[in-house]
Amino acid sequence: MKKILKLQLVLGCAAALGAIAVLPSAPMFENNEVRVVRALEKAHVKGSFHEHKMNRVMVYLQSGRQRFEYQDGRKPAVLDWKPGQVVWSKPEGMHSPEVISDESFNIIEVELKNASAELTPEGSHDALKLDGKHYKLELANGQVRVLRLTLGAHQATPIVEHARNTVAIFLTDQETRTTDAKGTVDTAKHKAGDAVWQTPNTTKIENAGDAPLEMVLVELRS
Repeated sequence: MKKILKLQLVLGCAAALGAIAVLPSAPMFENNEVRVVRALEKAHVKGSFHEHKMNRVMVYLQSGRQRFEYQDGRKPAVLDWKPGQVVWSKPEGMHSPEVISDESFNIIEVELKNASAELTPEGSHDALKLDGKHYKLELANGQVRVLRLTLGAHQATPIVEHARNTVAIFLTDQETRTTDAKGTVDTAKHKAGDAVWQTPNTTKIENAGDAPLEMVLVELRS
């Protein structure tokens, strides 16, 4: 029964991700730590050569296949992206991308302004330590730790600590009810593809909706 429920949750999230509307490129927000943008990668449009100066966390909202050419003579690369996929992207010099599949797609790009920091151990109330059922590690290095949070309808986390500034990226439409360590309750609604800035907090998150919830949390270590 547990395996069936887990499969239903995964399939439900996958179906929701596949339904995210493709939107134009747009800046989302910027501060002294990050710049967050929504990039539109148009099908069968070859991009001009350009380069990125900062490390980035890339979250793909839809599936697609993309071909990259490099100005330094490297062999072109073809990459397949999946909905909800998280990728660490380092500066790789001048390159030209082209979507070679038939559908355009969006990427939420988190540009990291600050250098790597010395890694410190997580606290005893860390979300990943206390709730490995709902929080999963996507990647970790000196600049970021990226977690994926999934909750079935009306499921909730325990009260856990989020000790760092965080970019939260929503992969499903969702309504949440949060309860902090003092018992203060708040509710919020977000659309799939939204991204918001979150400061450190200790809180319980409940999925107040009737559909699975999925989000990516980019925690900043700088």
